[in-house]
Amino acid sequence: MFENLTARLQGIFSGLRQRGKLTEEDVKKALREVRMALLEADVHFQVARDLVQKIQERAVGQEVMESLTPGQQVVKIVRDELQAALGSSAGARLKARKGLDPLVILLFGLQGVGKTTTAGKLALHLKKSGQRVLLVAADLQRPAAVEQLKILGKKEDIPVFFLEGKKAPEVARLGVEEGRRRGFDAVLVDTAGRLHMDEELMVELEEVARLTHPDESLLVVDAMAGQDALKSATAFAERLPLTGFILTKMDGDARGGVALSLRAVTEKPIKFVGTGEDLAALEPFRPERMAGRILGMGDVLTLIEKAEETLDREKAAEWEKRLKEADFTLEDFLDQMREMKKLGPLDQLVRMIPGFSGAMPKVDKEAGEKELKRLEAMILSMTPYERRRPQIIDGSRKRRIARGAGVEVHHVNQLLRQFDEMRRLMRTLSKGGAKGRKRGRMGLF
Repeated sequence: MFENLTARLQGIFSGLRQRGKLTEEDVKKALREVRMALLEADVHFQVARDLVQKIQERAVGQEVMESLTPGQQVVKIVRDELQAALGSSAGARLKARKGLDPLVILLFGLQGVGKTTTAGKLALHLKKSGQRVLLVAADLQRPAAVEQLKILGKKEDIPVFFLEGKKAPEVARLGVEEGRRRGFDAVLVDTAGRLHMDEELMVELEEVARLTHPDESLLVVDAMAGQDALKSATAFAERLPLTGFILTKMDGDARGGVALSLRAVTEKPIKFVGTGEDLAALEPFRPERMAGRILGMGDVLTLIEKAEETLDREKAAEWEKRLKEADFTLEDFLDQMREMKKLGPLDQLVRMIPGFSGAMPKVDKEAGEKELKRLEAMILSMTPYERRRPQIIDGSRKRRIARGAGVEVHHVNQLLRQFDEMRRLMRTLSKGGAKGRKRGRMGLF
């Protein structure tokens, strides 16, 4: 969601890198542009001002002026200060469970931010880490909120506590007691939201917090709401024991400044970010990685973690073996594409690869999905023998494949070139020692 900010910053820093030596005026001019880029990305004006001031204090000193690569030094300073503004990884972690009592997590926020879905996502995230989780349906204001949570829980085999005829604070209290009695590791309480903040809502949430004694009180914030999200976050923090934030819709088409502003204004950390509609699309917030994404440096570690968590390792090992034996076919390539879909939208994956966010700025979710479907259609239009021996595909075969897939012949030629280049690249990586073999298993990339 930082595409515009990333593009602006990359343009500014590209100009600095091209200069062999930087003057103080060069740095100040570039930082004025950085400040404008931050403001256009909806970063709070005071946060943008303070951030640029800290960068300037370091960037006009000997650290940069006497460096052999002054442009790179400025970029490093900007990354360091962005990371500092976003907070530490330690601060972004959930608190540890104390003794035998479950970790009680209270989720609240305005209506429409994706709070109930986020409750399901967080429950699944905790379950994957080996914890037994209980969801408590205490949102009694929105029609069908309880039913929605029950459906989410059933989908991932996560129990949901709900009661009829009780008020929300009492449901929350009894749900936490049930979690304690049954020995759950964590209890997630989904509370009511409103279209806007009002006294009735705040009184109810204060009562829920008083009765449940939450270890974590997390405000779910729509990352696309900009300055309005910042205002509501400040108001909630004044009335509730806020311990952090979950940012939703981070995959949306927004300016992203709220991510940089929340912690600086409220002094509370971002704990998780939602990156899509799927229940698995929730990531722990890691400031150092987010700073790299903002600057277009990619986020390879998160990409690797997604792959290790999602992909079929036995299948990946078989692909590697076939690559070494020069027996990797278009059928294997098709399997790889289908596996890649499990990692998430193509536009998000591309932005995690260093250099690709700038090199491929026009990749979006719809275009990426369309391209993958076209590749799949072409491969499925081939005979099994053609998929295993693509070198036999001559002009007449290409025309038949193109007709079957509803594409032009040049699309078939492009696919065959891509496949051949990928096979050569992956064969090289698989022979590159331990490091190369590890990369070979990441054949999708």
